[in-house]
Amino acid sequence: MVGTRLQCIFLSVLLAGLCARVDAAEPQWIRVSSAHFAVLTDAGEKKGQAVAYRFEQMRSVFSQLLMKTKLNLPEPLEIVSLKSYGQVAPPSSSASGFFLPGEDKNYIVLNAGDDESWRAVSHQFAHLMLNYNYPPTQGWFDEGFAEYFASIRLDDKQVQLGGDPGALSGLLNTAAWISIPELFNTRHDTSSYREETPQTLFCAESWMVMHYLLNQNKLGETGTYFGLVENQKLPVEQAIQQAYGMTPAQFEQAVKDYFRSLANPIHSFPTPLGPGDVGTSTQQVSETEARALQGEVTVRVPEHRAQGLQELQGVISQPKLDNAIAHRALAWDHMQRKEFDQATEELSKALELDPSDPWTRYYLALVKYHAAQASGQTFKGLSNMMQDLRTVLDWYPEFAEAYSMLGMARVEGGGINSAMEAMRAAMLLSPRNQQYALNMAQIYMAGKKWDAAADLLERLKGSDNPQIAKAAEKNLADLPTLKKYGLLPTGDAGHPSQTAAPGTQPRQAPATQGKAGEEPAASDQPEHPAEPQPDRRKVQFAKGKLVSIDCTQAPVAVVTVAAGGKTLKLRTEDYKSLLLIGEDQFSCGWKSRAVAVNYKAGGKADGDLVSLELQ
Repeated sequence: MVGTRLQCIFLSVLLAGLCARVDAAEPQWIRVSSAHFAVLTDAGEKKGQAVAYRFEQMRSVFSQLLMKTKLNLPEPLEIVSLKSYGQVAPPSSSASGFFLPGEDKNYIVLNAGDDESWRAVSHQFAHLMLNYNYPPTQGWFDEGFAEYFASIRLDDKQVQLGGDPGALSGLLNTAAWISIPELFNTRHDTSSYREETPQTLFCAESWMVMHYLLNQNKLGETGTYFGLVENQKLPVEQAIQQAYGMTPAQFEQAVKDYFRSLANPIHSFPTPLGPGDVGTSTQQVSETEARALQGEVTVRVPEHRAQGLQELQGVISQPKLDNAIAHRALAWDHMQRKEFDQATEELSKALELDPSDPWTRYYLALVKYHAAQASGQTFKGLSNMMQDLRTVLDWYPEFAEAYSMLGMARVEGGGINSAMEAMRAAMLLSPRNQQYALNMAQIYMAGKKWDAAADLLERLKGSDNPQIAKAAEKNLADLPTLKKYGLLPTGDAGHPSQTAAPGTQPRQAPATQGKAGEEPAASDQPEHPAEPQPDRRKVQFAKGKLVSIDCTQAPVAVVTVAAGGKTLKLRTEDYKSLLLIGEDQFSCGWKSRAVAVNYKAGGKADGDLVSLELQ
């Protein structure tokens, strides 16, 4: 009897040990969340916390370098740290981390076996933060800052910046430098978040110019320079002279002298965030959900798309494993292939499995948006689309693309003012996104705000993006016809250049139409009213202090600005539709604020406001 009991105890201990070994062999997935980031990992809580801590530190260093007290992240960012990193990494990459951009979300994928894998994406992280938190600039600024930031080294006590992130010093020592005007005029694509940056003379010189500006405390002058170039359209040479107080040749010599004087280019300073400054929470993630989430990442890597699809199909093929994450990931893949019916079917299944999943709601709106774009037709299920987008924005209030889609949905539903509010929110959250500016111009057209539309389109026709520039030119060419008749000539169905602006009704008669079923009286208006003359006044720029705002005749507002030793009274007919930068909503109580204004001289005051930026 005693022997039997001993055998039972021994067997129980043996089975418990075997179970423990099995459990230890299986990856335990968790999500570690800090104030601004979330890390999905199978490498344990300590690893997840370390990754979240380093990204919080990088974010804080970015804020300190560019003196930004508030940072936006208007597109969700998901960080994944994997022990099986090699199974999802692009085969061509030798780095221990990579960046995956997307219109719905961005991914950073890291090798959990490398404690400094976060450094592999520091260059792309800098571009990401610049795109969302700094006004449009020239290519040298973005690339120079990203190269400077890519040298970052962090520990719990200090930050190191300024070291050579590649072979840039060697290039500057051996090659003839690009002249500063040529460097500043060079068009350079900074939006692709390249995984590995080629070490070119452009990158090297941009890096050293940024090194000089940051360490000589000249970012203020640089902001003035961009105001002169971007807003007042001054030539680069003249803008350099006015902003920096030196000729381009003197500026170039100052940068060269600075480079040659750098015995030790590394700049060290105390870390803005220590370990005790970053709190985290940990959430367990089931193996099934983790498999689907990993498949969702893998399917976005072109070289591993087939592998990711196979993993996702394996999840949904088993009723006990089936989940909404896998279906929405498959829907994303169908959307990339423009298979909108199949995408909708997958999303319907996802909704049945998890009605509260905000990503499913977002994709339901996104598939309607892309289907309408592809067909040139109106949005299907417009009311449901807007409801889904409002649900998404309740979940993620900074989601710029959701605001943009909501704006375009609202204008199709006839809500011009609410459409402008939504699109303005998108533009504030993502100030460099020219598609949002183009969408706003189309909303202005739909609301018959011709001057505001023309001003935006004039700026956009000079875009580096050929599609944006072409669309802006087309809309500008269509403006006179649209103003005269209220719609554009019909042509090939679905062709974007031959359809009415959003919110207009192609079958509706011009504005002379009377009540329903009645013809307009012959004496009411001429059959073809005279075309309104375009406002050819030049847009001017001023920077100064906001003295007061008079809203006694609301929605008219008169904004008084002290600028350059004179006082300007600038009028807007409707402050609710005025283009604002730096604030979400107009306030008649603003005063003593630093502002920048674009305006057209004349009118009923010193000028008519085009835009107001609060700094």
